[in-house]
Amino acid sequence: MVECVWFGVDGSGILKYQHLNKQKIENKKVKTNFVFKSTDKLKKLTIDFYERKNVVLIARELLGKIIHSNIDGIITSGRIVETEAYGGITDKASHAYGGKRTARNGHMYANAGTAYVYICYGIHQMFNVVTNKKEIPDAVLIRAVEPLEGVDIMLARAGKNKPDHTLTKGPGNVGKALGISKINSGINLLGDTIYISSDDCTINKNDIGNSKRIGVDYAGTDALLLYRFYVKGNKYVSGRPK
Repeated sequence: MVECVWFGVDGSGILKYQHLNKQKIENKKVKTNFVFKSTDKLKKLTIDFYERKNVVLIARELLGKIIHSNIDGIITSGRIVETEAYGGITDKASHAYGGKRTARNGHMYANAGTAYVYICYGIHQMFNVVTNKKEIPDAVLIRAVEPLEGVDIMLARAGKNKPDHTLTKGPGNVGKALGISKINSGINLLGDTIYISSDDCTINKNDIGNSKRIGVDYAGTDALLLYRFYVKGNKYVSGRPK
């Protein structure tokens, strides 16, 4: 069983896996050239994953999953390393708090497994995964990923010459690197334009951080909810909340 695969933007990484019959961890160096090699093990997440009622659990379990984008035939992907859960109409930090429904947040009320993309500060394209059932506007914000495929494309989209930890650090950079924009809001994540897959990567619970969300001080006591999850020590994870 693969425990996890983390690839660095320098083109090398550690393939870390567990032999269940030996009950031990082995580390092996691998060359990736920015291409994720275990494509034969990738399984697209099904509707059952998204339709569950516990958005906080889903946010936690999205860590280690791989988000793929195929925008105009250009493929990029990254492993999710930071997420935030938003609990619909009862969460004061949610765009849908109190049942609010606008042209901006309408896709939050769509079927589970729908993309909800909104624009922040007029420039940042913020990608969210809609969960639960239709008309229940729960969602998970993807805050950071570790680049896998198409790093050269990500660099071009970001206007960078060399890769660094800021390439996909923070939700605005995630959207930019993956080529995701507001026009993609409403896309079915069971399709092939934007989707999330699993390669049986599991993250030890001791390696998962949990905190209050970032930038939601306006939400009063809900700002204190521990709805943010991240991979400890991963350089793509965005800043700590104050």
